[in-house]
Amino acid sequence: MIYVVFSIYLCCVLLSAALYIPKFAQFFAVKRLPAQKRAEKHRRLSIVIPARNESKVIGDLLASVARQTYDNFEVHVIVKEESDPTVEMARAAGAQVHVVPEQTCKGDALDGYFKEALKGDGCDAYVIVDADAVLTDNYLEECNNALEYGKDIYATRKLVKNLRGEHAHSLVRNCSALVYPMNDDCGNLYRAERGVPLNLVGQGLMVRRNVIETLGGWSYHTLTEDYELKMDSFLRGFSSMYYPYAVLYTEEAEGLAESNRRRVRWLTGVAQCERGYLKDIKKKIKREGANISVRYDFLGYKIPILFFVLSTILTVACGIVVSARTHSILALTLLVGFPLLLAYAVPFLYGELLVSCYRDALCSLSFGEKMGTLFAFPFWLLGFVPIFVKSRVLAARGEGVWEERGERAEETDG
Repeated sequence: MIYVVFSIYLCCVLLSAALYIPKFAQFFAVKRLPAQKRAEKHRRLSIVIPARNESKVIGDLLASVARQTYDNFEVHVIVKEESDPTVEMARAAGAQVHVVPEQTCKGDALDGYFKEALKGDGCDAYVIVDADAVLTDNYLEECNNALEYGKDIYATRKLVKNLRGEHAHSLVRNCSALVYPMNDDCGNLYRAERGVPLNLVGQGLMVRRNVIETLGGWSYHTLTEDYELKMDSFLRGFSSMYYPYAVLYTEEAEGLAESNRRRVRWLTGVAQCERGYLKDIKKKIKREGANISVRYDFLGYKIPILFFVLSTILTVACGIVVSARTHSILALTLLVGFPLLLAYAVPFLYGELLVSCYRDALCSLSFGEKMGTLFAFPFWLLGFVPIFVKSRVLAARGEGVWEERGERAEETDG
């Protein structure tokens, strides 16, 4: 019986690997960077900052805006109330302030601003950044260069602001930072090559004016308005690309509780988007067709992962029962030890790839911290399993809360 269960498990693992081949293909694009353009046209850009209750974190961003080597841009800060301390800081830095009182999520804030912008601000493209970001000095210059590609939507490169110090000891923060190369270097580079809408992050996102005009504002109001934009991009035919030469710094969670809260919010938003868009996406694929990469990215990417996780859990559970009843070392080794080792080894190897892609972002870490991150990353990544289950339950109940960093900072200070 032990060998039968083990054989079945090996077959499940091999099937999962076979189903994951389209994803493996994305890893081979990590070195195929797009050409770095040099724009001759000096386009008008707009930095858009949703900043409700963000006075504790926006100062560094405004300072980095003042250091930009590009000079043809505007700065727009969106708040909910005129009494927000962010208003005074923004105006002192020369930014225009927009009060959108009805906002309950980031999408509402953006919608309020973009409806106003459509009345004629004359901007060619809009760069959306969070209030806790810091821009590199040539960020807007590279954004203008990126527009030479003629795409509708651009994802820029994200480094981690709180990795720049000499003493970086949070393994949670280091592991969370690897989401960016996971999303961009090991995914979006390939997606752009194959005409697949990018996995977008609302931080460091640039959209052309024609996108806003088509939408009539900002149509995305889920917890993950960026992922919603990805799905709607396929339906509307918006083109997108990852431009790694425009770089900004974002801030990651230092502790596990905040990291998990962010991941729950993100996966809950993804579930909301899938409930609202997958039906129409399937209809379009059936009606118009799509290449294998598009089909897999929207419809098939979760299947091999879920299959591998479920088969591992069931095999381990079976092994525990059998070894408890029979005191069999063989059952403990083949049905418990081997699946758990494999479940750790696969994300460990994946983590090595991500660390290699993100080497410049992790340069402030000591050798010991890098090794600690590598060994901790599989546990952090496997934490998505219970979070995935929780997010599906929350989405089914229609639950989910938008929280600003300013509010979280107040909770931490308290």
